[in-house]
Amino acid sequence: MHHFEKIQEIIQNAITGENFTEEPRALYEPISYSLNTGGKRLRPALLLMAVDLYSSDIESFVLPALGIEIFHNFTLVHDDIMDNASLRRNQPTVHAKWDTNTAILSGDAMFIKAYEYILKYEGRKAHAIYRIFNRSAMRVCEGQQYDMNFETSSDVTEKEYLHMIELKTAELIACSLKIGALIGGSDDEEADQLFEFGKNLGMAFQLQDDYLDSFGDEQAFGKNIGGDILADKKTYLLIKAYEKADARDREKLDQLIGNKNIDSQSKIMQVLDIYYRLGIERITAQKAEQYFNDALEILDNLSKTNEEKRPLTELAHSMMKRKK
Repeated sequence: MHHFEKIQEIIQNAITGENFTEEPRALYEPISYSLNTGGKRLRPALLLMAVDLYSSDIESFVLPALGIEIFHNFTLVHDDIMDNASLRRNQPTVHAKWDTNTAILSGDAMFIKAYEYILKYEGRKAHAIYRIFNRSAMRVCEGQQYDMNFETSSDVTEKEYLHMIELKTAELIACSLKIGALIGGSDDEEADQLFEFGKNLGMAFQLQDDYLDSFGDEQAFGKNIGGDILADKKTYLLIKAYEKADARDREKLDQLIGNKNIDSQSKIMQVLDIYYRLGIERITAQKAEQYFNDALEILDNLSKTNEEKRPLTELAHSMMKRKK
């Protein structure tokens, strides 16, 4: 069995070996830049780790894994435009380094390239895999639209938020595992189990990200605490705070959220004070843990030995210990 670090190396070598130097260079250089600014290669790694459960020949299936990674980076390029973000992985975003029009067009090209790499797979259940990828790609876009809708909505519910992150974050993680399992030779039932494992892991991963943005260690987290608060993002924490707040705390939140005239640190501290008082730290951590435990239970029921599942189990645990 291959561990995550070895599979990361295989994927990185494959990315390095790909040559995005076609003309016009203004279209292709941002693609190469986006793919080489770091990232853990989590989704393509999960695809190959799922292959590895059923086949020892993982290097023959690197191209669809690259398709997943290119698609993921396409979504980041366009998300950064929508969020007007200037940094990604401590590097200038594509639209900041070039311009918005270039980023839009290069992102479109990445979307096409992603399909090109996925379609290079012509093995077992190829057409089913194309359909799975297409469905997940659309669901990621749906999740992004819901996230944008939430920016102008004052009454986002917990159910609506969880549905959004299932689409935007968890779907591609789950899709990667399901495609990898089918490529490797699993039956449909086991592929569906791995999809559910990935979905629950993705939900836990995003909830933990929400948690860390407010309650993480700033040095270990790698970015300033409270970014979501300053951006007035409808995170799980904020939604639960409004749900649990009495009239006084609700009024205070109304005064803080959307207020651009208040000192940044004061806004963060006042919102965090409400979060602590309402137990939002504990509530969010428990919700993430619930999804994580559900993921591990699904993986435990997979008809593979514990040793065969060990790389996935270890990766899942490492994902939930990040940046604490």
